[in-house]
Amino acid sequence: MADATTLAALRAAAFEAMEQAYAPYSKFRVGAALLTPDGQIITGCNVENAAYPAGTCAERAAIGAAVVQGRRAFTHVVVATEASVPTPPCGMCRQVLHEFAPSLHVISVTRSGATAEWPLADLLPFAFESSSLRDA
Repeated sequence: MADATTLAALRAAAFEAMEQAYAPYSKFRVGAALLTPDGQIITGCNVENAAYPAGTCAERAAIGAAVVQGRRAFTHVVVATEASVPTPPCGMCRQVLHEFAPSLHVISVTRSGATAEWPLADLLPFAFESSSLRDA
């Protein structure tokens, strides 16, 4: 588990990313901050589109930014929203996060201070993995 200072930095980074979200349709802004094993923080925000399926969630935006930087391992993700109840990543994001970090620690935070935490494996207990493709 990351120390309190690192978790505070992740939380701040996720809220900062949330401020940049483009969510004119849902009005549900989300920021995500990934932590690499060496302590780097990489962020993303949701980017909506009038053609709804073309939008990108904050968690997947953060993964994309990390991959561009050559990062492919993560220990924690903090997801920040303005919801009253902490919001876990959607199913698609859970699958993408699992691709890179099956042991990821997921933390969801709200502006009001509510927090929820889960191991990614609890959110996606039977993930589709590369081993699933071997029998195809």
